[in-house]
Amino acid sequence: MTLTQQHPLVTKVEEILDRLRPYLQKDDGDIELVEITNANVVKLRFLGTCSCCNMSAMTFKASIEESVKSVDAEIKGVEIV
Repeated sequence: MTLTQQHPLVTKVEEILDRLRPYLQKDDGDIELVEITNANVVKLRFLGTCSCCNMSAMTFKASIEESVKSVDAEIKGVEIV
């Protein structure tokens, strides 16, 4: 499923991303929700300095992936695109 506000997980995922954004934004980065697939895989994109930072993979694994997965048991995976 392409990202739409009607998808029940969009609001939940955006809420958790809003909690994580200040940490990314203090280093001039950000993250956006790109898509939630039919298989309930959440696809995210790093923005700003996060898009080219060599620590992005560690940031993703250490906090973002687990935080997003904890939002709802229906989420089967989280990917950076």
